[in-house]
Amino acid sequence: MKIHTVIGGGGVKLHVREWGKADAPAILFIHGWSQNHLCWKKQYESRLAESFRLVAFDLRGHGMSEAPEAQEQYTEPKPWADDIASIIDQLRLERPALVGWSYAGFIICDYLRTYGQDAIAGINFVGAAVTLDRAVFGVLIGPGFLDHVPGATADDLPSNIRAMREFVQGCTAQSLSKDEYEAALCWNIVVPARVRAALVTRAINSDDVLATLRKPVLMTHGRGDTVVLPAMGEHILQICYTSSASWYSEVGHAPFIEDASRFNRELADFVRSARAFPVLRES
Repeated sequence: MKIHTVIGGGGVKLHVREWGKADAPAILFIHGWSQNHLCWKKQYESRLAESFRLVAFDLRGHGMSEAPEAQEQYTEPKPWADDIASIIDQLRLERPALVGWSYAGFIICDYLRTYGQDAIAGINFVGAAVTLDRAVFGVLIGPGFLDHVPGATADDLPSNIRAMREFVQGCTAQSLSKDEYEAALCWNIVVPARVRAALVTRAINSDDVLATLRKPVLMTHGRGDTVVLPAMGEHILQICYTSSASWYSEVGHAPFIEDASRFNRELADFVRSARAFPVLRES
């Protein structure tokens, strides 16, 4: 395992780790709201590391990355886009596959809108959200997220703890082990409430990006997801003509944790096929 500090958008220092073979096809894992790189443990400690270069990082404001004070560092799309571009550039990732969980769907679309799609091989949207406004509450975004936002973003630590305990419990259809739950709760609660709050103030519609994607897309979603509803996955499939679906029965918001063996196998197959896909440049 190697540790890097990457200078992202606006000079923010990003904590980045990598595993596997340095000369192998790269996979860049991007976590979701209030998470960090540790959520991908069942990927970077798996046999994927024998065949791929695995890179994961903490989003700005999360984990061990810097947490700038200015709200626009979280509410504007360009800092997020710059962070992804900086990691690809500074670590010299050649046509990485992007794997985005939950809120990372927005961040991937921020990157694509700003930098285009030429530098990547493909995208695996995992329980990913691509649209955020009040109209999608209860339609595409579910109670597993909405019910906990007030407490998670309050300027009150007891409220934060209560909300994040319930949020983590609701991310999976089956209960996590004691160790897994405690670790997940720890990395969720270390994110400042002001950062969680800033992220949910954005109004986002990524249909323009999805409709013009020419790179392969795998849409992975749990049928039991109450955080980002399965209807969001259906929306991606409807808008993005290069997408294919992998639905997980009796799985919630975290297929890569709840059924890691299947997820890792499908991810490996997807990355290999995406890299074999003809390279189509933007005009």
